[in-house]
Amino acid sequence: MTGIQVGHWLHHAPDFAAARFFARQSVEELTHVVHIRRIFDILGSEPMPPHPLMRFLATGFIGGAFEEHVALEMAQGEGFVLMVFYALIDLIDEPRIRRTLENAVKQEERHVDFGEERTRRAVTADPALARHLLGLNLVSLIAMRRFARGAIARAADPEHPVLRQLPGFLERTTEVTEERLRRIGVLTRPLAEIGTVERAFLIASAFGRRMVRRMIPRRRRYLTDTYLDDPFFKLPATPEEDDSG
Repeated sequence: MTGIQVGHWLHHAPDFAAARFFARQSVEELTHVVHIRRIFDILGSEPMPPHPLMRFLATGFIGGAFEEHVALEMAQGEGFVLMVFYALIDLIDEPRIRRTLENAVKQEERHVDFGEERTRRAVTADPALARHLLGLNLVSLIAMRRFARGAIARAADPEHPVLRQLPGFLERTTEVTEERLRRIGVLTRPLAEIGTVERAFLIASAFGRRMVRRMIPRRRRYLTDTYLDDPFFKLPATPEEDDSG
């Protein structure tokens, strides 16, 4: 259902290319809802209420600025989703479910690529942003770890063939997350080298910066003063330009 939330970022997109991407992403995410619903039907199951930590990661911890959105929700958040999809594709034999997930993966990969590219661009333009985004990403990692460990602790059968894989899956996801943080310019050394005190400072600093920004009144954005200086309008249209984004 995050396709609904993407509409917020469509309104606050910094340029026409980002706006087009978000418009397409919103449709793709809402289409995923239909496909996941079909998977539940195949399994003869029903969706359950979200875990509080999942609610926090998906909505409670929504980015407060475009740079936070592309780093937290796209590069990393959808990166977490990709890891789950990859694992399910490897483990599930049912052809309809595999086909549905394989189609969704292609779109999720595109979303992650956009998040990575835009985060790199933002950090290159403002290197000081890296520490802020690192602090926020550390919060996401903590929430993800607590969710996985809580799922194991609450399990009726900790030796269930799926739950037994969770610790290894968690470690692998953390490794991929660390590599992605390096790739987008947010992390310059191994996470293991960041001590407890420094982690706490990074997290506190990131939340402090968010609080200060929220105290600053945001100028209302008008459609008429948004895109006329956009690079898209400075170049002639190409034959490849279409509505696909």
